[in-house]
Amino acid sequence: MSTHPFPEYSTFNSIRICVVMVGLPARGKSFISQKIKRYLSWLSVPTASFNQSAYREKRAMDLLPEGSDVFTLHDEQAAKVRQLAENDCIEAILKWYTLHDAGVTIYDGANTSRQIRKRLYDILAEHDVQTVFLESFCDDEAKIQANVMDINRTSPEYAEKSTEYTVADLKKKTRFYNSMYEPMDVEHDGQYTFIKLLNLSSQILINRIDSYLQSRIVFYVMNLHVKPRYIWLSRHGESQYNLEGKIGGDADLSERGWKYARKLKHMVDQYIPDQQNLQVWTSTLKRTQQTASFLQFPKKTWKALDELDAGSCDGLTYDEIAQRFPKDFKARDDNKFGYRYPGGESYRDVITRLEPIIMELENQENVLVITHQAVLRCIYAYFMNVQQKDSPWMSIPLHTLIKLDIRAYNTIVTRIKADIPAVSTYKEKGTSKLGETSDESKNLAGSIISSSTGQVV
Repeated sequence: MSTHPFPEYSTFNSIRICVVMVGLPARGKSFISQKIKRYLSWLSVPTASFNQSAYREKRAMDLLPEGSDVFTLHDEQAAKVRQLAENDCIEAILKWYTLHDAGVTIYDGANTSRQIRKRLYDILAEHDVQTVFLESFCDDEAKIQANVMDINRTSPEYAEKSTEYTVADLKKKTRFYNSMYEPMDVEHDGQYTFIKLLNLSSQILINRIDSYLQSRIVFYVMNLHVKPRYIWLSRHGESQYNLEGKIGGDADLSERGWKYARKLKHMVDQYIPDQQNLQVWTSTLKRTQQTASFLQFPKKTWKALDELDAGSCDGLTYDEIAQRFPKDFKARDDNKFGYRYPGGESYRDVITRLEPIIMELENQENVLVITHQAVLRCIYAYFMNVQQKDSPWMSIPLHTLIKLDIRAYNTIVTRIKADIPAVSTYKEKGTSKLGETSDESKNLAGSIISSSTGQVV
């Protein structure tokens, strides 16, 4: 068996890639960096992002007088601070590779000149790290202004700043970097591997992509939306198997499950805007399609959204599994993410088949996904950057509509309860009994709204 740290890419003996961002401020570089990190980490690829501005801020505090501007041309001390910050960032990346045999790092900075990019490429090559330059080039003023406003609302760097301050600061940085900006092109940079996004993915230029992982990064970036948008999630209504405490199967909805299906139509009408563009996605299993049956919107059925395959344990209760397969029951509790049911799947397997779903979700703006507990845990973990070991233990209650407000730097979660009772299907570690967890860290983020009153619970 392969001991490679990320088996899905085990055909490579050593994957060491640094994605070096290129571009002016307010072009979505940090957003793209964080999304790549989240995506690759979700796929079990060790990934880390390094933001040059954090190193620059620290150096400026140590070396510049209070009130000095690091973005001043022809100022030797400011230039020294910027150079030291570049050195600090690349040193941090190389140090990361001393702790990880393989993986992907992201250098999140402007890197606007060919001289800087050549220096980075040469240093990384000396340490056997492949460089992929990723330039976000945008001259669409409307898109730039929209991105500036989103940065003001969501970026940690401007969390305590006014809109006026953010706009002025980004304009100042843009003027500074624009004075030395040399956009990438095949004529001058044809020897490098690079991806160039034009006006936030309106067009894309790709040069010298020569590995599978590089191609996955390209495909992912091509599907990214930079603007804010909503994704809606729901489990199916309560099923007959849920009532009996059984896992898997293809059971029909219970009476209360059908009530939720009817109530869901009203919740969609009440809470989901822009319904003319709404799509409803379900699995191939009856309980999700029955839950969606009262929704009069375009529907798409995905085999990839089917519940985790429990193999030889399908149709059993957790008590029965603990009695018949005690070793398997304990093994799954010990490593719920990696454990594979005999003849079935693991959470890791579910993530592999969900990758096309994630790509589609990144390319959509208004989707309601009606699916299953394990699948929703994996989707939620992607959007909320939940660690793999924790994602299988998240509580995803029945009869709840989940709103994901996708922003550039974070995702805001709202849970809307249908106020229709349902059994709990949550199993705490170390027991075969079902019941909701008292551990708040395992609950979904965000506020809870009652669909009956519209009030926060």
